[in-house]
Amino acid sequence: MPPVVPTATYRLQLSSKLGFDAAAALVPYLKSLGVSHLYASPFLKARAGSTHGYDIVDHDALNPEFGGDEAFDRLSNALAEADIGLILDFVPNHMGGGYADNAWWLDVLEWGPRSPHAASFDIEWETLPYRPNGGLLIPVLGKSYGEALDDGDLVLKYDAAEGSFSVWYFEHRLPIRPNRYGDILKTVVQEVEAGDTDAGRALLALADRFPDPNEPSRERAPAFKAELAAVPGGAEVIERGLAAYRPGASDPTRLHRLLERQHYRVAHWRVAFTEINYRRFFDINDLAGIKIEHVPTFTAAHRRVLELIREGRLHGLRLDHVDGLLDPVQYSRRLARVVRVVRPGPARAQPFYIVAEKILAEGEPLPALPGVAGTTGYDVLNVIARVLLDDAGMPRLDALYRDILGERQDFERIVEDAKVRVLETMLASEFTVLCRLLARIAAGHWRSRDFTFERLRAALRSYIVHFPVYRTYIGAGGQVSPEDRSRIEETIARARSRWFGPDTGVLDFLQDVLTLDLIAPGRQGYSSPRVKRFSGKVQQLTGPVMAKALEDTAFYRYHRLIALNEVGGEPVLPALSPGEFDYRMQARVAHPHAMTATATHDTKRGEDARMRILSIAEIAPDWEAAVRRWRQRNEPLIGKKPQRAPSDAHEYMLYQALLGVWPNGGPDAGLTERLQTYAVKALREGKQETSWHNPNDAYEGAVTGFVGRLLDPEGSAEFLEDFAAVAQRTALLGALNSLAQLTLKATIPGVPDIYQGTEFWDLSLVDPDNRRAVDFAARQAALDAIGQAPDWAALAAAWPDGRIKLALTHLLLDLRRRLPDVFDNGGYEPVHVEGPHAGHVLAFARTGRRDAVIVAVGRHFAPLTDGGRRWLDPAELDATLMLDGYAIRTDVLRPGVPAPSGAVPARSLLGPLPVAVLQATHGPRGGGRKLR
Repeated sequence: MPPVVPTATYRLQLSSKLGFDAAAALVPYLKSLGVSHLYASPFLKARAGSTHGYDIVDHDALNPEFGGDEAFDRLSNALAEADIGLILDFVPNHMGGGYADNAWWLDVLEWGPRSPHAASFDIEWETLPYRPNGGLLIPVLGKSYGEALDDGDLVLKYDAAEGSFSVWYFEHRLPIRPNRYGDILKTVVQEVEAGDTDAGRALLALADRFPDPNEPSRERAPAFKAELAAVPGGAEVIERGLAAYRPGASDPTRLHRLLERQHYRVAHWRVAFTEINYRRFFDINDLAGIKIEHVPTFTAAHRRVLELIREGRLHGLRLDHVDGLLDPVQYSRRLARVVRVVRPGPARAQPFYIVAEKILAEGEPLPALPGVAGTTGYDVLNVIARVLLDDAGMPRLDALYRDILGERQDFERIVEDAKVRVLETMLASEFTVLCRLLARIAAGHWRSRDFTFERLRAALRSYIVHFPVYRTYIGAGGQVSPEDRSRIEETIARARSRWFGPDTGVLDFLQDVLTLDLIAPGRQGYSSPRVKRFSGKVQQLTGPVMAKALEDTAFYRYHRLIALNEVGGEPVLPALSPGEFDYRMQARVAHPHAMTATATHDTKRGEDARMRILSIAEIAPDWEAAVRRWRQRNEPLIGKKPQRAPSDAHEYMLYQALLGVWPNGGPDAGLTERLQTYAVKALREGKQETSWHNPNDAYEGAVTGFVGRLLDPEGSAEFLEDFAAVAQRTALLGALNSLAQLTLKATIPGVPDIYQGTEFWDLSLVDPDNRRAVDFAARQAALDAIGQAPDWAALAAAWPDGRIKLALTHLLLDLRRRLPDVFDNGGYEPVHVEGPHAGHVLAFARTGRRDAVIVAVGRHFAPLTDGGRRWLDPAELDATLMLDGYAIRTDVLRPGVPAPSGAVPARSLLGPLPVAVLQATHGPRGGGRKLR
């Protein structure tokens, strides 16, 4: 059986090319590598051709493109034989909407609010303009509604097997409400003059039997459709008669009138900016938010997953985007309870492993989510990067970036401006719905009725713009934690400092609504359901606004050092000292089973590309000189009309990105296309010269042309030679930093997660680049060749091939497996380091009851490597680890080296690796408690 808590996980991106059988074939490799759990991307049935699996269309089925149930059984059996567990990336926030593959969604379109699935989707039925009975906006058209009608793109079709009518827009199916079938049948029979035929009479008889102008019952509809499908010759009459609804018909408005009588309004996709009335995943129209707090929806969405847990074939869950839920605390509590109920008897006493994808801002604690072990690791990813960052180089990089731009950028203002942009464009519909709800609350009481819609809108916008984290966690019960109350009050205070106008009372009113003080005992006159609903929906909006503004806008506008522009990070935060890192890790012991990630499918760049770019700070003067040379040399390659392309900022960003992905053997055939693809995505995410919704083809073309010319081996030979020399240095420094990063990930409190393929150097860019196929055969062959006793000197000499990282990964995971007492729930003790170079070494001990593992990690390697020109020589390292209190048993990475004791010189521990790992025992109090 796999361990209840993973010792290490391996993230695998399943696809039609890497399905269940292919994953089963990888199990022996995962076993030999040392992971305890396969951590799979979503594998419930998603939209056909999905590249990510988050667009689930059927929670009861496994993805047929991965091989379906039979192939999953083979994977499950292979994992069981290897004692490897399975963790599923589960999506509780949304489903794939639109198209023709989600039965829930299609039922809602057909039956409107009367559909039993209407309660499953977060729809504001009454807000659709110009519809007295409300409706659902369906923004799927690629042109205006009128053009689509005139061009015949909207086509009424009959499904002869089902006996049903739908309007189709290419792949999108829009079911017709059954109470309009009678009108259609009469029209088609009249169109082909078939009233005197047997088929025509039968169709007209059915039309008269189902004439309910409101809505026929769902119970009668299946029988009616079956009778319709069974009419002899009926399909032929209907097919010919549908010409009445197509271009060229005698009445060109007939199809429009039919569509106007549906539960939906079909529209151009741009209408979603201001009029969409269902909650989405961010601004993606075909990912519709579901109300997982609705018990029948919760039950239906988890039925198959709970079955896999009951059968013992699923051993953990990763909860995607929990901040999108109305009440994450209630959801996690309910999930923990049902999981405990369905598990086999003995297993109920053990915890079930659940982690949540949750972005924590600097200083923000993990919310109390019952049954959740912790986050998926973005927080610690950034902590590791900051402790490896050489802060001494940052003033030089600040000055360089300011000189390139001609101004100093205020990152906080960039984020605020981006939030305004998000609220006014991609999430304007959701924001407007909230403003209307707030105005309705205000208008319901004499004390607040003078707060106008526009001033309430301004107050809410100011609150969201100044809100510093992703969300608060005020649940359906109405309890407001002191932390959430403080966060709301501080945000209102910031908004007040920027407020212009005499009506500051509107901010007090908004604060009372958000904290639920407006409906506290003793206060009367306000609608409690409306206030709670508003509070909940604000919490569902602040997260997407923050994500789109920070991660997907500001990170692509601020380029001082793009290694720090990572999910869960803030690029202006300073580096961490070893002592500050120790403090955070001691606090992390409270969540020892949270994931520790350094790369995911959503990170902005590969973990080793990030370390390369991070090392720029270690050679800041040389980097500055190089950038100035490149900018001058490449000026003739820059487009000039109608604007500089790339801009100064984008040119600087591209040099950094290229440094991160520069192949160890020099430019290869795919490098230009990869960098061009990245450039277009980065430009569009930044939403300045171009964007996803309004692409500037001229600017994008000029930038991709610049990249092509920049990497042309003939036209840019001088630049490429100069760039390669700098890239070789940062590649070496990045490799040393990466080995330090890997060692920290594997040994600090938490469960290390390995993203697919990153056992070798991960020099990828943001998706789709980081989702390319992985050569697992090469990794297996390398692991077999390395064996159990790596020749570190030989591996260091050949470090560009990545085998040194693979070997270190294997040994560290094996150590975790052998010492669960130390790593599962062990303590964290700082180890004091003395000497002139003490700042170059981070050391700590993980402690169990008697066993201990002492870890020493080098950092800031440039002075120890001649600026990245040669591999680390620890002889130059003048620092001493104070190991009193520990009895060293063995050097884990170099078993034949004599065990040191007492005051140990760092030079005797490091080399040829930039890290050391010692297995030891300790006394009752451990040792080395002195913080730095």
